[in-house]
Amino acid sequence: MTMMDEVSFLREMLEIYSPSGHEEEISAYLVARMREMGFRAHPDGAGNAIGVMGDGEQELILLGHMDTVEGFIPVRLQDGCLYGRGAVDAKGPLAAFILAAARVGPVPNWRIVVVGAVEEESSSRGARHLLGHFSPQAVIIGEPSGWEHITLGYKGRLRVLYRLAAPARHSTAEGPSAAEQAVRFWNRLTAFADQFNRGERFRFHTLDPTLHKITTHNGGFEEEVVMDITLRLPPGVSIPDLKAQIRSWAEDAAIGFGGEDVAYRAEKNTPLVRAFLQAIRGLGGTPTFKVKLGTSDMNTVGPIWRCPIVAYGPGNSRLDHTPQEHLDLEEFRRAVCVLEEAIRKVTCAEVQT
Repeated sequence: MTMMDEVSFLREMLEIYSPSGHEEEISAYLVARMREMGFRAHPDGAGNAIGVMGDGEQELILLGHMDTVEGFIPVRLQDGCLYGRGAVDAKGPLAAFILAAARVGPVPNWRIVVVGAVEEESSSRGARHLLGHFSPQAVIIGEPSGWEHITLGYKGRLRVLYRLAAPARHSTAEGPSAAEQAVRFWNRLTAFADQFNRGERFRFHTLDPTLHKITTHNGGFEEEVVMDITLRLPPGVSIPDLKAQIRSWAEDAAIGFGGEDVAYRAEKNTPLVRAFLQAIRGLGGTPTFKVKLGTSDMNTVGPIWRCPIVAYGPGNSRLDHTPQEHLDLEEFRRAVCVLEEAIRKVTCAEVQT
């Protein structure tokens, strides 16, 4: 492909609206395009788009995702940047994976597997489906890092759903209202986080609660308050212990949990990391390492596959989920070149686990 064709490929991906849970059209598109590029491609049982290059015994998996958050952004090219939902998170990185693997082509003794996963933005169902089907020697996660940067870790996550229903009462009645009890629960949670974080300045190691939504309703006979909370978890936190602590603060409220991921940080001294360092320097870049405060499919597959793993992809992650989401096309081009060279370096010799 020429660079113009590669941009057209990414643009066509962005023009297919694929919020999490609605990836059928983009999956069919990617399977067809990967077949045209020389992959053996198919949708799997979860709806992931799978493309395989080569038939060796060793596996290098390039795991991206093709779903996005809600909110279509009209696709346009402006000042060397391509705007559209998913340009950064994470159709840009996935397109770069496919293009780089197609440039490399089949490699003796290796299978290069590119995955466009479903539901990374919600349940990571696509990544979880892969766990029993592959045993890779190395994994690259498709997330925006910037073309010069390598991501080694992601914080964990725990979603907390709080619901309290109580008999309706007059405002002069003694004792806390349902809403006041909910505020007391939130204050206990934030005080616990403040104590946990005391003296810690590096946010990768802090416990961070976020209140996404609080609603109250009075139906005449019952007062109800509902809160939706996310906790970002540092390495080393015991999720079962944290759940038990949260339940102890709930009093009469019902507590539910979801979106559960442990924090994960990959090893730095691996052949995979060295391949990226050499590839970035070869294009004149100055590589640096990052850890992220959110989550990715690295949290899902890293602890199970236990092999060299990094996250990499073009784009500025500060644009994730925003109405201004866009990708600089020069950065996209450089990232494809870095990936191509990194794949060649990794597959020229066995990656030690």
